Amino acid sequence: MIKIGMIIGDRYEVLEKIGTGGMSDVYKAKDHKLNRAVAIKILKQEFSENENFVSKFRVEAQAAAGLMHANIVNVYDVGEEHDIYYIVMELVEGITLKKYIEKKARLSVKEAISIAIQVSLGIEAAHNNHIIHRDIKPQNIMISKEGRVKVTDFGIAKAATSNTITSNVMGSVHYTSPEQARGGYSDAKSDIYSLGITLFEMLTGRVPFNGDTTVAIAIKHIQEPMPSPRDFVPEIPISVEQIVLKCTQKSPDARYQSVAELIEDLKRSLITPDENFVVMNGVNVDGETRMIKDRDVVSKRQTGHINPVTPEPMRLNENAVRERPRDKERAGNGARQTSDRSKAKKRQPQPALQKSKDEEDYNPAMERITTALMVIVAVVIGCVVLYIVGNVLGVFPIGGGSQEDDTSVKPTQEAQITPTPTAVPEGMKAEVPDVSSDGSFSQAEATKMLEERGFQVAIERSTSSTVLKGYVISQTPTAGENVSFGSTVTLLISDGADASTVTVPEVRGYTQEAAQEALSAVGLNVGSVEDGYSDDYPVGQVFYQSYAPGGNVISGTTVDLKISIGPQPRTYACNIQVDAPMDPEYSGSEAVVQLVGSDGTVYHQATTNVFPVMINVSGISNVSSGQVIIHYTVSLTVTTTDEFGNEVTGVKEEVRSEQIPVPFEEE
Repeated sequence: MIKIGMIIGDRYEVLEKIGTGGMSDVYKAKDHKLNRAVAIKILKQEFSENENFVSKFRVEAQAAAGLMHANIVNVYDVGEEHDIYYIVMELVEGITLKKYIEKKARLSVKEAISIAIQVSLGIEAAHNNHIIHRDIKPQNIMISKEGRVKVTDFGIAKAATSNTITSNVMGSVHYTSPEQARGGYSDAKSDIYSLGITLFEMLTGRVPFNGDTTVAIAIKHIQEPMPSPRDFVPEIPISVEQIVLKCTQKSPDARYQSVAELIEDLKRSLITPDENFVVMNGVNVDGETRMIKDRDVVSKRQTGHINPVTPEPMRLNENAVRERPRDKERAGNGARQTSDRSKAKKRQPQPALQKSKDEEDYNPAMERITTALMVIVAVVIGCVVLYIVGNVLGVFPIGGGSQEDDTSVKPTQEAQITPTPTAVPEGMKAEVPDVSSDGSFSQAEATKMLEERGFQVAIERSTSSTVLKGYVISQTPTAGENVSFGSTVTLLISDGADASTVTVPEVRGYTQEAAQEALSAVGLNVGSVEDGYSDDYPVGQVFYQSYAPGGNVISGTTVDLKISIGPQPRTYACNIQVDAPMDPEYSGSEAVVQLVGSDGTVYHQATTNVFPVMINVSGISNVSSGQVIIHYTVSLTVTTTDEFGNEVTGVKEEVRSEQIPVPFEEE
């Protein structure tokens, strides 16, 4: 039971509850060891009691703790105390992108693209560290009070999906990729699909697919054509439309092949939004029939979702294809021409080369694979039946001799009889599945997958500072190789880091010299040292280190640093109308109008007796406010007494000033 004021992990004081989700509650806390505010995510009790989930949760959270990027909510610590499982994260003061979209109804194109770029940068950093998010959605994207965009819950999504946790799934299925909806293999391009759906929602204020149940929505991701965002907001530029459609292709091979490619197009769209520069990868925009990959087949066989003998390809619903409103506009004369063409079609016979529906559904590649699988299964079943019948009839006696032969070798109770590859036809080939690409397969998981595919498994071990103990480092033969059916695949299993590992200290906020001393003290080296802009750290302090504090690395590892040179330069503009002085005694005499920045610099000065005066100044560096000062003269009638005691009336001029505070706008 979490109570306000309690101490977790001998250092984190719980201050207040700041949020709740499907799997966890989030609290604001104070880290007394480093004297900073943090967020602590506490697993709810129903998940804490699930040992499989807790194990996976811990592994994935530890992997996410190795990430450090300006657009990622950094994970500082992972722990357990009295059946309380928690993650300590960076505290972001702000709101989720989901709430921000709901607040504004929909975002401007420029703002949506800017947010998408920041999200992409965070995802790219994770992908470069072999971490796939698998649950990109507006609810998992934070916008700080300073406007910085950060992605959260890296690694946690995988822990949930791998254990079939279904809490809060309704919020995720709107953004899930077709391959995830089918329960198949997902990779970096699944994150790209989900980001494309998120960008669609930012631009239109709605998700592309909706339904009464999660299953109904998932089927739409698999079968229905992706609508264009311009169907709902016609003024969206063509380049932005094409970026969304490329991200959300049904086939992963037709999407952006990396987040870096996506970032390049997003940045270009900010400069030339109306240029049609997005290159599609040769697949229909709304997707087309594609073969189920081996990984998908394996996954579905394990869960019983498809027939292991004749997997059928997923086909799109012909009736779901529709013509977009914008396409109708481009057709020329609109609905009238469309109607005329439809009538003409009814009158004219079909061309001789027009394919029938059955011909369109025919897939020769699929038929070849299906036929081959059926032949393989038939041969295997025939061999097994022949072998059993032979044993019964005594043709293939077990042990190699007659039943009366007392010298025959009999297996002990502990012996295991394993079918050998000779039980199938020689020369049969099989593709080796991938069980080592991202270090996420445990020995048990990898062994099970390989054995179910007909391979034998051999185990070797080695230390590793990057792959957790008990998980696969590499495999031989490598993934994708075609080898003889029943061959042995050797798995190299991690024994964890060796004794020469050290814990990375926190050096952000240190001077360069102090950071070098702290790193050297634990046996780490300083690599490159670069200058950079930072809004959070003063000039001369370290604001970035290439390894996250608290993580374990091999002694002697090189840590790169970045030193703050202050906030990034910004330019401002002032465009205002200045009215005549409010002084009732001002009678229209010449006045000097000045625009003075808060740093004392005069950015504009003019002498005039005609008001209002327009001030238009741009390119003001690093000054966000100032004031308008009007210097003017008034004539006053005064009465004095001369030396003879007579009253004398005259005119006296007096110089006065009026000051008006003015905020500048950032360019």
